[in-house]
Order: sequence, then structure tokens, then C-alpha cells
Amino acid sequence: MGTFPALRRSLLGHYCIKKSRSFNFPNPHVYSNGHQYQTHRTLLILDSLSSESVRLRRLSDSDSGIVEVNLDRPAAKNSIGKEMLRGLRNAFETIESDVSAQVVLICSSVPKVFCAGADLKERKTMTPSEVQDFVNSLRSTFSLIEALYVPTVAVIEGAALGGGLEMALSCDLRICGEDAVLGLPETGLAIIPGAGGTQRLPRLVGKSLAKELIFTGRKIDGREAMSMGLVNYSVPAGEAHSKALEIAREIIQKSACC
Repeated sequence: MGTFPALRRSLLGHYCIKKSRSFNFPNPHVYSNGHQYQTHRTLLILDSLSSESVRLRRLSDSDSGIVEVNLDRPAAKNSIGKEMLRGLRNAFETIESDVSAQVVLICSSVPKVFCAGADLKERKTMTPSEVQDFVNSLRSTFSLIEALYVPTVAVIEGAALGGGLEMALSCDLRICGEDAVLGLPETGLAIIPGAGGTQRLPRLVGKSLAKELIFTGRKIDGREAMSMGLVNYSVPAGEAHSKALEIAREIIQKSACC
């Protein structure tokens, strides 16, 4: 694992556990369909560890060490409901136990959307105590992402709103397409961002800009997000995943030298 655990402890200012045991993924299978990756690389899909809306993939060959968490709930624009939240937590707990993981990419399999936030239709069916439990679980899951011992990259194409942006804020790096739409629109619903956005956004863009974005619920595109420091790269639409892979490969090369 090289120096990444110690480096992350230094950057985050809190303790991240360095893993001392190995973890073997059970029965990975090779698939030739689905996402089209470069032919020199084999894609391993971890079926037993995937939910219907969150799919965990470990790349191999020259990209060994890169793990992708793919959000796949097209009917709800990747909005986070109970089942998806369980899938997210299971995925990151699995990664946390895998000493072969070196970089994690959070991606979307749904065109033109990263994550639309919490599933508000499902929330309407919850009791107040269930809503609070859900928000607490969402917050702790994003804290788990933030505390992972390996670098995490949010790959944003399309909308990253509310809880979707808060999940991206939990990552170490953010790469988006120029036509991405980012924002915390909760104030328009008479609520506040409840999963860490009020804390993590000011650390990236400063208090003044963060207050403006939260108070107004204003949505911004990829270019503006980069200009204010919210994302690391804004690339032409459709190229965020390619850029993320480029960065991930650079990280792996440095890890191999440590």
C-alpha cells in the first residue's frame, strides 16, 4: 500500500486504519459485454458483492489496483434510497478490507447523471425517525468514503445534486465534464444539506462562496466548478472517465515506487 495511508492521515488530519490483512474477492467472473474498456484490460465484476444499483468492479492487467464503484439506478437518476445506500456502504466496506485496492473511482452507468441526491419520493413514505436514521447512515457512509486508506475520485458527468454532490465532496479528487450540473438545492425544499456538504464545501471553495451556493441553491456547470476549486479538472463532456483513469494510473505508478 506504500505511503498512501500515512499521506492520507496527514492530509485529512485524522487517523485512518492501515490494513494489515489481505482480502480475497470471491469468484470474480470475466465479462465481455457491458462497458467497453480498452482491449488490453480485463474487467472483473464482483457479482456477490454488488447490489442492483451499486456495482463494484476491479480492473486488472495494466490497471490492476483500480476499483470502480458504479452507480446504476437509471429509473431514479441514481437518487439514493435505502437499497442504494446499503449497496454503497457494502461496496466501500469491501474496498476498505482489500489491500490490493490502490485507487477508487466513483462513476455512473446512467447517461447525463452522476447522482441526483436522496430519493425524495421514498423519503415521503418514511416516518420522521426513519428519515433521521437514513440521514445519519448517509452521513456515516460518506465519512467512510472520506476515511478510506486509498485515494478516491468522483467521476462526474451530468447532474451531481444534493447528496450526489455531497458524495463527490467526500472524495479526494473530483473530475467532471464541462456540462456537468453541480449544486446543493436543499434550501429550495426548506431543508439543509445533511450529509456533510455544509462542512466539506467551505474547505474547498471558502466560506463565502460556500454560503452563497448553499443559501441560494444555485447550480453551476463544470467550468465554474473548476474556477472556484470545487473540482480538480473540467474536461469536454464524455471525457471525465478517461481523465479519471489517466489520474488513477499516475497514482498507481507512484504507489509502486513507494
